[in-house]
Amino acid sequence: MVLTVNDYIGFAGVFILLIAFLLNLANKIDKDSLPYIVMNIIGAGLACAASWLIHYMPFVLLEATWTLVSIGALISQMRKPK
Repeated sequence: MVLTVNDYIGFAGVFILLIAFLLNLANKIDKDSLPYIVMNIIGAGLACAASWLIHYMPFVLLEATWTLVSIGALISQMRKPK
C-alpha cells in the first residue's frame, strides 16, 4: 500500500484529535482549555481537508462541523472575562 499526501494529511488530523481526546480523558487538559480547543480546530481542519481531497463528503460534513464548533468554542473562550 502506498500512502499519498492526502493520507498523511488525514493521519495528522486524526492523530491530533486523538491526542487531544486522550489528554482530556487523562485529565491533563480541560475541554475548555485553549490547547484542547486549538488541537480540535487543527485536527478537524486537517481531517476535513483530507476528506475533501479524496471526495468523501460524509466526513467533510463531519469534520467541517467539528471545526466550526471548535472555532465557536475558541471565540467563546476568548470573550470570557479574565
